[in-house]
Amino acid sequence: MIIFLSAILISCLFSFLITPTTIWLFIRQGWVEDPRLKRKKVDNATALTPVPRGGGLPIFFSLLFTSLFLLPLDKHLLGILLAALLTLIVGLWDDLRDISPKLRLFTNVFAAAIVVASGIGIAYISNPFGGIIDLSFLRLTFNFFGTHSFWVLSGLLAIIWLAWCMNSVGWATGVEGQLPGFAAISAFFIGLLAMRFADRTQLPVIVLAGAVTGAYLGFLPFNFYPQKIMPGYSGKSLAGFFLGLLAILSGAKLATVIFVLGVPMLDAGFTIFRRLKNHRSIFQGDGQHLHHRLLRLGWSRPQIALTYWAFSLILGFIALFLNSRQKFYVFIGIGLLFLAFIARLSSHKPMTPTRKLSR
Repeated sequence: MIIFLSAILISCLFSFLITPTTIWLFIRQGWVEDPRLKRKKVDNATALTPVPRGGGLPIFFSLLFTSLFLLPLDKHLLGILLAALLTLIVGLWDDLRDISPKLRLFTNVFAAAIVVASGIGIAYISNPFGGIIDLSFLRLTFNFFGTHSFWVLSGLLAIIWLAWCMNSVGWATGVEGQLPGFAAISAFFIGLLAMRFADRTQLPVIVLAGAVTGAYLGFLPFNFYPQKIMPGYSGKSLAGFFLGLLAILSGAKLATVIFVLGVPMLDAGFTIFRRLKNHRSIFQGDGQHLHHRLLRLGWSRPQIALTYWAFSLILGFIALFLNSRQKFYVFIGIGLLFLAFIARLSSHKPMTPTRKLSR
């Protein structure tokens, strides 16, 4: 617990102190986004003003400093930090230039491949009906400056999982404070769950979970309404990367992260289904995410952010007391309620005329 709280405090202070410098730098260089000029507005968004996007910069350096201060630099941590650095660079590039969604996805996969190449994978996943599903039986061994082994299914699933998390979490960033709030809460509960098995193998999980919690907590005051900086693609892809990674490092607890991130995960899954059903590219924004729908109903931006936080907090607390089977059934129930809620929202007429919406 002391290590966990120390990681939160160090990362939070670092993020809180360097975010104003990032804001100053981006404004001075003119690296700001004006949603009125770019027509990336959402309904009820008249309060939006030009602000910089590069929130990933203070978040990355907070995670980097805290990790190197509290953990030994082994090949696994080196792979994680290199993948996070690539994610940051691509994210900042997108924050400044708006690169292609397909290129972003390719770099997501490449960053995940770096993690797998460092020796991190999903060797098994828990079966909600008992036992585990072993993914380590298909192995390739090769010689390249020494003998190396690669678990094919383990590595492929890890790459798919990390890329999915980076995108599904990234889509839940439509209003101020939404992302850093639920990212910090989710990482906090993953850290609490890891402490149940507090041994040397779980120390990196505890430290990284604390670092992610602190980094987004320190960033939150500057992103909450009215925001002074946005997470941007750099900040939101780092959130998805580290939350997905924590699920792997904590013993393939994919179900726990899916459960805690229930609302963003369900929203992302429904978004992909809807776009495919309508014969649209999954990369093409349609302004139909949950936060878009709530804005059209007249919800305020702080109300939406607090609602996302509340769901993460409630689901995280429930996750502390449920086993895999119970999480599976509860998640199915949440999914059905989510679909019913979306159907209910679709039957309401928007309060304001529809404009072009952000992706």
